[in-house]
Amino acid sequence: MTRDEEFMTVCIDLAKRAMEIGECPVGAIVVDENDNIIGRGYNRRECDNSPTAHAEILAIEEAARNKNSWRLSDCTLYVTLEPCPMCAGAIINSRLKRLVYGAFDEKGGACASVMNLFEYPFNHTPLVRSRILQEECSSLLTEFFKNLRQQR
Repeated sequence: MTRDEEFMTVCIDLAKRAMEIGECPVGAIVVDENDNIIGRGYNRRECDNSPTAHAEILAIEEAARNKNSWRLSDCTLYVTLEPCPMCAGAIINSRLKRLVYGAFDEKGGACASVMNLFEYPFNHTPLVRSRILQEECSSLLTEFFKNLRQQR
């Protein structure tokens, strides 16, 4: 198992925690240059009644607090689902060095699927790696939405 796969496994566990509380199963972590996890998050939009409580935003905010800096230029964000435009913007604004994600988001992804925000001439562009444990990440989402449809 590669280091990226190991870290994605942590994200998958966080995504499962989100699913346990009725949230869309997305998990994220921020890892520093020494391979320390300095930020963790999972979706909490429903629980917190907050449109910005995405896994990535929560992980980035915790990492910034732990580093005592908004600049995360030596860090990598791992997330189970391709980031949306808001989260892609946070990646740019926090100067994250790398983004590693699992599943594509065909309806809301802003790193490849619907658009690629990183192709625009902003002041920072992260390195991007996708499809890490893609099947595991996708299956959580498929299961969640299948269960949600059955409940309705």
